[in-house]
Amino acid sequence: MPTSVRTSRSRSVVLAVKAVLFHLLSVGAAYGVMVLVWQDGHGSHALWGVPATGSVTVWVPIMVFAFLFGLSMDYEVFILTRMREEYDATGATDHAVVTGIGRTGRLVTSAALILFLSFLSMSTTPTVDVKVLATGLGAGILLDAVVVRCLLVPAMVGVLGRWNWWLPGWAASVLRVAPSPVPPAERVVAVGVATATADR
Repeated sequence: MPTSVRTSRSRSVVLAVKAVLFHLLSVGAAYGVMVLVWQDGHGSHALWGVPATGSVTVWVPIMVFAFLFGLSMDYEVFILTRMREEYDATGATDHAVVTGIGRTGRLVTSAALILFLSFLSMSTTPTVDVKVLATGLGAGILLDAVVVRCLLVPAMVGVLGRWNWWLPGWAASVLRVAPSPVPPAERVVAVGVATATADR
């Protein structure tokens, strides 16, 4: 999903930039797994009976980047949209993080697990390039959903606090949405209230 679309939905420059940076982190991890397992041969012979390839075919990293970009942006929008709804309702970022990840975390990890198992089955094909592609996608989507979206994203949103929701006037005019200035202070929502709301 383009960054401009993400910005208009989340109404935040900070969240859009963070989403791109975290996507690059997920892609870098997937590339690292492909190089470690296939190019250097650490585990490729033990798991698939294929020796080290010495290189990765040029189209494989491109396909991994494209697939992971679409999947990771879908997860990002799904989680952050729920957080934004809670923030608009309560004005408290901490409460928005707790409720948002509580209602979307299991769905994201379950979807990622299904895709991981699909890529695992795809890795049994006899074509080596397809094995490499499936390995990169499987590792990338699992790391993205479990580590990035369910751990790093909520942690970063919590650290940034009210700055998550900042959208300056010039960006708002380009996107044709209302600007979102940084609020002077956030409301404090009790943990018990957040838990009760998340359980509804």
